[in-house]
Amino acid sequence: QMELSCGVGGSAAAPPGPGPPSPAAAAPAAPMEGEEYESLPSGASLGTHMMAGAVAGIMEHTVMYPVDSVKTRMQSLQPDPKAQYRSVYEALKKIVLTEGFWRPLRGINVTMLGAGPAHAMYFACYEKIKKSLSDTIQHGGNSHLANGIAGSVATLLHDAVMNPAEVVKQRMQMFNSPYKSVLACIRTVQKTEGFGAFYRSYTTQLTMNVPFQAIHFITYEFMQEQINPRREYNPRSHIVSGAIAGAVAAAATTPLDVCKTLLNTQENVALSSVNISGHLSGMVNAFKTVYQLGGVSGYFRGVQARVIYQMPSTAIAWSVYEFFKYFLTKHKLEKRT
Repeated sequence: QMELSCGVGGSAAAPPGPGPPSPAAAAPAAPMEGEEYESLPSGASLGTHMMAGAVAGIMEHTVMYPVDSVKTRMQSLQPDPKAQYRSVYEALKKIVLTEGFWRPLRGINVTMLGAGPAHAMYFACYEKIKKSLSDTIQHGGNSHLANGIAGSVATLLHDAVMNPAEVVKQRMQMFNSPYKSVLACIRTVQKTEGFGAFYRSYTTQLTMNVPFQAIHFITYEFMQEQINPRREYNPRSHIVSGAIAGAVAAAATTPLDVCKTLLNTQENVALSSVNISGHLSGMVNAFKTVYQLGGVSGYFRGVQARVIYQMPSTAIAWSVYEFFKYFLTKHKLEKRT
């Protein structure tokens, strides 16, 4: 992302992926002290990847959720005068003081429900495709091309699960949200806009997450090569590499995230100000509308909040994922020996 991200989550957040296979992975002998982690990418089972991925995804999205709420509001193209913020800190302080202590966490339950299965499938799919492509391209070595392609394909699965949760989450996060609960939001959207509303931003989400993942993985692997060339289990290297990769990818894909937020929230005041009746759909229409409302700078609304959200999110997701993968596989190896 995830982590996820995103992962996320990206807003969804976006989900992170595991590191590349090490040349040492092929060694068949029982692992000695310090060698367990190097054998992980080929030795870890599907269940291990899914379990580690689910935990990483939930952690990534929940720990940084209040900042994600602020990001959604700061991306509003026609914000209410009471919901205009200059910084993430000022926004959080204002929301807590005027709307209540728990307001920044509104919608977190639907995010947790979506993040677990979405990230579990994402990591499992990523590992499988990455290993197959790496074997083909570089005979088991680290291939940036394999990492980028595997992450992009896995994103299709992740976003298919996460997109409906994103729609509900962002509507719950908006200022003066009319929905009393997650279930009420789901029922109302289904009744008034139809099932398609939950996937109205899917193509935009994919258009955003595919380049996000490509930039994310390539930056992460490059950083790992610089500060952890032996690819050992090194929490500090996973945190630093994940944070830098998340920040770079988040900043680069902010325009797409702004469009996604507009499609998810269907911001009434903004749409009516440019004479759009009914519901806005399609990435091209979203791009045009954002430009009409905010010009070029409109595409970078909330960029500060997005980077501040993604840096710790991806750092958390990478470190949690790598730790659980290491812990679960080490436990299996100890039982086996």
